[in-house]
Amino acid sequence: MAHGAKYRVPFRRRREGKTDYRKRLKLLLSKKPRLVVRKSLNNIIAQIVEYDEKGDRVVVSAHTRELLKLGYKGHRGNLPAAYLVGLLIGKKALKRGYREAILDIGLHRATRGGAVFAVLKGALDAGMDIPHGESILPDEDRIRGEHIKRYALMLKEENEEKYRRQFSKYLEKGLLPENLPEHFEEIKEKIEKLEV
Repeated sequence: MAHGAKYRVPFRRRREGKTDYRKRLKLLLSKKPRLVVRKSLNNIIAQIVEYDEKGDRVVVSAHTRELLKLGYKGHRGNLPAAYLVGLLIGKKALKRGYREAILDIGLHRATRGGAVFAVLKGALDAGMDIPHGESILPDEDRIRGEHIKRYALMLKEENEEKYRRQFSKYLEKGLLPENLPEHFEEIKEKIEKLEV
């Protein structure tokens, strides 16, 4: 570990790799609520967070587990699920009077067309005003899950055993992966009609 007269120990959350304080300060200077998106392997969480001196306050929240209540049978960590969570958080935020926010992706890399930006696209489609560049958003085909459908059909033709292993959770829940785009549209329609 570094030492010396001028060495300063970094803040605990910086040492743990949880917070980039320079980026956080820039976000807070905007004085707008933040759309905080965090992704794990199997879930995506989206929250509208306001700054408070005593600690950040979560005012609106959406989680991919909420999609299960609407009948979603797909994987909860993919692009279609991310978009649906974005749509859900957008509807909830608008209902509570939050029309604008800024995107906070934390320590995630800003990968063009990634799940974090699929959440952003969902929130934008719900009617929120969030500054962004159009080139960073994923394509409509990927949001609907067309890439998963193509891969499933290709795998089914080449190797039935590998197909069953790869999509075992989909098949367990009674959803053929090649039907994911239609299932996505069905859940999207339910969210749009939802009174949150």
